[in-house]
Amino acid sequence: MCGIAGFWNSPRDVGEVELEQLVLRMAEALHHRGPDDQGTWADARTGLALGHRRLAILDLSAEGHQPMHSVDGRYVLAFNGEIYNFHALRRRLEKTGHSFRGRSDTEVMLAALCEWGLLPALERFVGMFAFALWDRRARTLSLVRDRAGEKPLYYGWAGDAFVFGSELKALRAHPGWRGGVNRGALALLVRYGYIPAPSCIYENICKLSPGCVLTLTEAQIRTRNTPQPEPYWSLETIVEAGTAHPFDGVEEEASEGLAALLRRSVAQQMVADVPLGAFLSGGIDSSLVVALMQAQSPRPIKTFSIGFEQETFNEAPFAKGVARYLGTDHTEFYVQTSELQQVISRLPSIYDEPLADPSQIPTVLLCRLAGEQVKVSLSGDAGDELFGGYDHYRKAQRIWRAIGRIPEPVRKRLACRLKSFSSAGLDREVTSRPVRQILNRLSNLSDILPAPTDRSLYQRLMSPNRDSRVWLRDAMEPQIQFGSRSFWESLPELLQRMTYLDFVSYLPDDILVKVDRAAMSVGLETRIPLLDHRIIEFAYSLPTSFKQRRNQGKWLLRRILDQYVPPALVERPKKGFAAPIAEWLSGPLRDWAEDLLGETRLRQEGFLEPETLRQRWTEHLSGKRDWSAGLWHALMFQAWLDQQKVVPDRIETAAELAAERMTEAELCQP
Repeated sequence: MCGIAGFWNSPRDVGEVELEQLVLRMAEALHHRGPDDQGTWADARTGLALGHRRLAILDLSAEGHQPMHSVDGRYVLAFNGEIYNFHALRRRLEKTGHSFRGRSDTEVMLAALCEWGLLPALERFVGMFAFALWDRRARTLSLVRDRAGEKPLYYGWAGDAFVFGSELKALRAHPGWRGGVNRGALALLVRYGYIPAPSCIYENICKLSPGCVLTLTEAQIRTRNTPQPEPYWSLETIVEAGTAHPFDGVEEEASEGLAALLRRSVAQQMVADVPLGAFLSGGIDSSLVVALMQAQSPRPIKTFSIGFEQETFNEAPFAKGVARYLGTDHTEFYVQTSELQQVISRLPSIYDEPLADPSQIPTVLLCRLAGEQVKVSLSGDAGDELFGGYDHYRKAQRIWRAIGRIPEPVRKRLACRLKSFSSAGLDREVTSRPVRQILNRLSNLSDILPAPTDRSLYQRLMSPNRDSRVWLRDAMEPQIQFGSRSFWESLPELLQRMTYLDFVSYLPDDILVKVDRAAMSVGLETRIPLLDHRIIEFAYSLPTSFKQRRNQGKWLLRRILDQYVPPALVERPKKGFAAPIAEWLSGPLRDWAEDLLGETRLRQEGFLEPETLRQRWTEHLSGKRDWSAGLWHALMFQAWLDQQKVVPDRIETAAELAAERMTEAELCQP
């Protein structure tokens, strides 16, 4: 795992040394992603430059140095990630006459590109990756991101230069950078707590969507005409195929097939020339990954977990129990409130664009803990999305069964009455905590009752701030489709629809962002065996009865885990990797939050509505309402803004910006 950066200008009277110095500056901003080595390459005739920071995991020698050139000289590659099946690809390529000077997967990638071309090679790659590929013969630059979106890649325009990189801080290092706030992306952040691809918090910058290739020509650089990314792998296609031709075997066959895929994925992802370990929460997914690792390791696997003093959120004892049973070398760390401010002060620089998932705090601490002992850590992420594990899946199904048959006008009238009743009760400042909880639940129910479809219901359940307009000043929320409505309606069961929606949005743009940035901030590579695309494709061919049964999700994963760990060690209500943010905001983080939500400050910045925020902050502190989820969204933007020192329209006049700025639809539409 590494960091890549680069830019492409129209050719000008600038030498390769100057180009390499500039791209080196961009790559240096990614030092944390690749502390072991750096490299640059430039072509003054085209105005293109590539930069690379290396985290050496495979082939620690200089033979793994990047940017790397293909043997025939056609390709130049700057690569971030891992190709897990590179040994098998190498053996196949050697049979066709290719020879290799080192042992890196990057060299195998270049040989595969020479042998088969870009798209056929991508079909053969099993792994996580984001890379920039210059084709000297075709004179094209291709930016590529892995199927699930494990590795990040941003792109866009900084002045007259097309810029790209693993993190936004590399793009900001280019002298043409301007960096105005994209208010539409801010509206998405306020609603979801993350910014779905292809949107980005900065104007004129996009995220490359998972499973896509963006290929640019010299003519497009001259005219600043950014083409649309093209998918080489689509979850929608996978889901359609799984629905049309579902797995038709019995449960035992499905369990055996999935177990074989998991064992192979874990084995491939344990290949490293550096110390390796795993995150362990004691839940189904991480316990299964660790069990499969330990079953294939001659020595105890190093495992790591985070605990909380608050019992409601603490999973550390369960992780310790699983570790003891499996015989791992286990390390745990309990979050102390004294460390909160230190971690939170680093979040804007770690994440580059605001992310409002409170579990980012323990994730940062967990990665720091693991990074002290290992350089690679496997994770159990993605089991919930693939196998229906989230509690909100069952909640949404129960709610829709209850309200879906009630005519929408009746539900709207009932919602108005519930809202009026709950608001009146809360306005009386009821002191009884159980009564307040009931009134808050009724208020939440009034928000979701009018949902016209199950899709709308689910999106409301997943949006703490269901109307971003009351939180924002002068912002219009873009319409994010997450797939066509006809595709959603073609799926026969609500569980299929919800897992699809989470896999293409919440997983890549929240969960994977959270883990990647936290880990790379300490030079730690994370690997996720469940995101092997062969497991993804198998999972979406399974009937929902193999995923959800007896009011439990991840049914097949549980059955496989039973072969390694007694059910009593892992069978418990799901807590998730959450943090007690409501309590923290009223306690140790109160002064920090008060400063960021100051009314004068909010009015001067001009992004968030002071009246709304101040009212909800006051209600939260009084215990009248728990607004912690929505407030955290606002606070993460405010903390990011405080570090960026971004002021709206501070660079150019409105007329100059209008003349220069592309619309997001032109630049980012997938």
